[in-house]
Amino acid sequence: MQRESGVKGRRFAGLLAACAIGTVAAAIIAPSIARAAETGVSADTILLGQSAALTGPTAVLGKQMHAGARLYFDHINQQGGVFGRRIELKALDDYYEPEAAAKNTQALIEQDRVFALFGYVGTPTSQAALPIATQAKVPFFGPFTGAESLRQPHNRYVFHVRAGYNEETAAILRQIRTTGLKRVAVVYNDDGYGKAGLSGLERALAAEPDSGVQIVARETVIRNTVEIGDAMQGAMKAKPDAVVMISAYATAGAFVKEAVRRGYTGQFYNVSFVGTQALARSVGPLGSGVVISQVMPHPGNATLPVVREYLRLLQAAGRQNEFDYASIEGFISAKAFVEGLRRAGKDLTRDRLVTALESMRNVDLGGFIVNFSPDSHVGSKFVEMTVINSRGTVIR
Repeated sequence: MQRESGVKGRRFAGLLAACAIGTVAAAIIAPSIARAAETGVSADTILLGQSAALTGPTAVLGKQMHAGARLYFDHINQQGGVFGRRIELKALDDYYEPEAAAKNTQALIEQDRVFALFGYVGTPTSQAALPIATQAKVPFFGPFTGAESLRQPHNRYVFHVRAGYNEETAAILRQIRTTGLKRVAVVYNDDGYGKAGLSGLERALAAEPDSGVQIVARETVIRNTVEIGDAMQGAMKAKPDAVVMISAYATAGAFVKEAVRRGYTGQFYNVSFVGTQALARSVGPLGSGVVISQVMPHPGNATLPVVREYLRLLQAAGRQNEFDYASIEGFISAKAFVEGLRRAGKDLTRDRLVTALESMRNVDLGGFIVNFSPDSHVGSKFVEMTVINSRGTVIR
């Protein structure tokens, strides 16, 4: 009986030891499993998804936004990534069409299983993607759009690096007012982008009822086309002092060239999404004097540290002549995103990224300040005006 009790005791003690070892092992393994479980994050990779126009009439914007982001992400990857993880950016072509953007977003989230969505290009495409991203609780970072509809109401998963069209159109109105112009025609895309720009200008006018400036024509153009005949006729009939265009470079360029050919001598204004360098190439000498509001620093302004870094990396990549406003927006957005990843820490999750981004108060990225908080996910209010000169160069 004593021997049997001793055997049973030793067996029981062995079971206790095994349980203890198993518990310790589980405690050690469990965090590793949890860390690896976040969608789009592995031990050595963070996968991001992007939908943008890579072909078609607006392709320059998508290609440049993607190229600028990749330039910075590749630089970070060459340094070992963020906590040992390389950043991969998978881009799908949406032709600047919302239906394609929605389909791409679904695929990036459900099939490719990306960690976050980054650098979408355009208002209608971002509007189509946002409900899908929000439902899946996937961060939607740095879209190339200034539409207020993507800023309000506040969305926990959406972060904007750039100022909005409300800020841009208010700056355009100030410029119009200070030059003494009164009669304004607005030529805008018949989509979310165009309507957002028109709304911003109307809002700015309502805030300054004594400015003397009035909108004398509102003319729509079709996205992704150069069909400007009806808009041209309506705008010119109103005899405006200035034409504010809310469209992309192909449509805006066609309008400027045809208006000048018809003898129009008034002032042209565009918001930043037009695609500044592409517009300058499109209009050539006929674009002299065209004004464009910008929400990013001039990509050739080497007085700013972030621009010097951008130009240095372009040169190292053998692309020193490819600096562009859309490209530097992708670059700065990528830089802000990486700062968020670093603050989120090694045990990366989507929720930790959101919380980390919200901690970025007045972060200096090299002369460009980004300011996020739990109550505001619009990182910048920076706007300045540029003009195309007679040589087709964009100057501040």
